[in-house]
Parts: sequence; structure tokens; C-alpha cells
Amino acid sequence: MNEDLPGQPVLIGSSPRLCEIRRLIEKLGRVESPVLVLGETGTGKEVVARLIHQANPHGPFVPIDCSALVGTLLESELFGHAKGAFTGAVAGKPGLLTAANGGTAFFDEIGELPVRLQGKLLRAIQEKEIRPVGAVTRCRASFRVIAATNRDLAREVERGRFRRDLYYRLNVVTLRLPPLRDRKEDIPELVEFFLARHGNRHTLSAPVLEALLAYDWPGNVRELENCIERMVAINSGPVLHPADLPTAVQNHLHQEMAEGFARQAVVARVAPDVTEPPGIVPLEEAERQAIEKALAFTHGDRAQAAQLLGIGRTTLYRRLKRYRSACA
Repeated sequence: MNEDLPGQPVLIGSSPRLCEIRRLIEKLGRVESPVLVLGETGTGKEVVARLIHQANPHGPFVPIDCSALVGTLLESELFGHAKGAFTGAVAGKPGLLTAANGGTAFFDEIGELPVRLQGKLLRAIQEKEIRPVGAVTRCRASFRVIAATNRDLAREVERGRFRRDLYYRLNVVTLRLPPLRDRKEDIPELVEFFLARHGNRHTLSAPVLEALLAYDWPGNVRELENCIERMVAINSGPVLHPADLPTAVQNHLHQEMAEGFARQAVVARVAPDVTEPPGIVPLEEAERQAIEKALAFTHGDRAQAAQLLGIGRTTLYRRLKRYRSACA
């Protein structure tokens, strides 16, 4: 999931779970019920919120980052304030909820909102009006509510960190977004999309795409986009290679290869004493094949191949020399 241009959100991918989300978005666009969007960081919660709003666009879409609302002016940011309400309030100022009147208020990371303001927010949602800080009169604030969080709000309620009444007010319709690791079939489409956005006719080598598909992406789609943008930024050539991958992806790749080689070695050691056991090769042959695969993967770069194999460069040179002598 990602946005193409500001104000033009788009979902990228054709996996069954993403298709189901598209169907839900279309249905939610026909109603005004509150929606609670759940998902890990980077799964595209704001993109989905914007799509729900645009399915039935009335009024503005106002994103409110609850994790950024800190300090003494927190209440003023949400509800606005009257002139003279506090030191420095030389003029009245409308809050974010007033700006959302007639449209959609998107509360990003609603679980971060302090408990002391949750009651006032609940009152504003139910009564469709707010009272700015320091004001005597109330003003109209009727808006659709879409909230998002990466927290387990039900557990936060039990721990006393989130108001139960606000939770039930928000949790009318729940839309849960899958992490990228659970829809890896969408990665090639996402990669193509991000290359079109950040690249200059760049393409991926086959080993790079394999590495991207093997990685679990704890930062989800946002991490994948950052990965592609980084690779494009440091590589002027048209083809992106494994050496261009970010450190986290390379470390995962090295670990996967090392575990694969270790499994091969274990199989070779415990093989029954038969002349040609099916599917099993001698340990020395497995080692030679591993070295050949590593060199092919790194396009002949011995230093990187040694790193992938978890051995020193000198050791790799000795093994190569030994294999060549055996073949002479």
C-alpha cells in the first residue's frame, strides 16, 4: 500500500487479502459509521483512511497525528483556543476538530492519545460540538471518525490506558491490515511501483528480487519503499545488485545462506553409509557447490562471497586453489 501523489492514495497488490480490503473500503464509503483501522507500522493505515473518505468525499480530510500531540498545547491543537486562554494566546485559533467539520477526522495512532483528553474527545464525537480552550461557548464540529492504531486497544482498555467508552465508540467497524510478510505475492508489484516513482529506468537482478521476497519486512511497505529508494540513490547503473541492498536485508540474506549451508553439512554428516544415498552429496562436494553458488550470487566478488559463507577471504582462496588442483 502506498500513495501515488498527495491526495491520490492507491493500493498496490493483487493478493486475496488486499482484494478483500478493497471490497470493504467500497462498502464503508457508503456509510458514515466510525472505522477503526488496525495494523502494524508501515502497513498503509492512512492510505486506507483516505480511500474510505474518497469513496464518499464530503468536506475535508484532516489527519491528526496523536503521537505528535504532546506538551501543554495538546488540547489547544485538537480543540482550538480563545484569545487570552493562556500565555501567548494573542488571538483565537480553531483546532483540528473544527477544521474537520463536515468531513473526516483521521486519528492516526489513537492509542497514543493521553487518557485526560480521551473523555473530551468522546464528548465531541457524541455531541458533534466542541468548546475551545478558554472559551465559554461551543462551536459546531460534525465529522466522520476514522481512527488507526498499531496497538491492541482491547488490552489497553484492560490496563486502564484507554477509555472503554471511547473504545466502543470507535470500534463500530474494524478493518485489519495484513503485514507485508503475510502478502509477499504483492512485493513484485510494489517494487515495480516504487521503481517507477524513485528510479531512472532501474531494474532488479534476480538475486535481489529473491532477497526481497525472503525478507520479512518488519517495517512493512514503508520499509520496502525506503529500501528501493536507497538502492536507486546509491546505484547509478540500470541494474540493482545484492551489494546495493540495505544492511538489514543483507544480514538476513547472509543468515539464510549460512543456515542453508549448515543444514547441508548436517545432512552430509548423518547420511547412512551407502554408496550413493539419494539426494545427499559428500560434505566436500556440498562445500564446493556452496562456494560456487556464493560466487555466482556475488558475480565473482570473492570478498562478498566469503562474507556470505561465513569464512575468511584467505580460507576461501585456499579452498578454491584446492578444488582447482583436484580438477587439474
